[in-house]
Amino acid sequence: MQAFSSSSLQLQPAESKIRPVNGATKIEFGYTAPMIYIENNSISRDHIRQLLLEYAIRPTSQRVEIASVLLTQPQHLSADQVMANVNRLEVIVSKATVYNTLNLFAGKGLIRQVIIDSGKVFYDSNTANHHHIFNEDTGVLQDVEAGKITIENMPALPDGTERAGVDVIIRVRNKT
Repeated sequence: MQAFSSSSLQLQPAESKIRPVNGATKIEFGYTAPMIYIENNSISRDHIRQLLLEYAIRPTSQRVEIASVLLTQPQHLSADQVMANVNRLEVIVSKATVYNTLNLFAGKGLIRQVIIDSGKVFYDSNTANHHHIFNEDTGVLQDVEAGKITIENMPALPDGTERAGVDVIIRVRNKT
């Protein structure tokens, strides 16, 4: 594997295979959380139910299972990955339920929706202010601490608006 590098960033790309990982790995520019498969959840269902209630989300059994997949550690998962992981837990959840639940969670601020393009959306369990690096070759999305990117000369905002946030996605490809 080759490393992505510039004067201030150095990254060893994560493997593109889905595999168990214990938490996020600290690297020079921030935190990385490869897309992963969770076998043993470390957060109790009762804690998840309480968390959902704190976000004004009714904790149905399907929502609790979806949250248990997403919230056990920092990670980026697509809706299909969430569905596959939930269904591995022997709880059958439809694709419509997964999408509706993910949109509800994102709308309530429990998770972040990261739109790479119209056909590629990730759901991020890290809701803190941060940015991303997306590897177009491997499909891996990684976190970059907000303080590691400086944006100068922001344009004037249209009248009657205020800034809701700034999301940066740095796209990379593996060197050939």
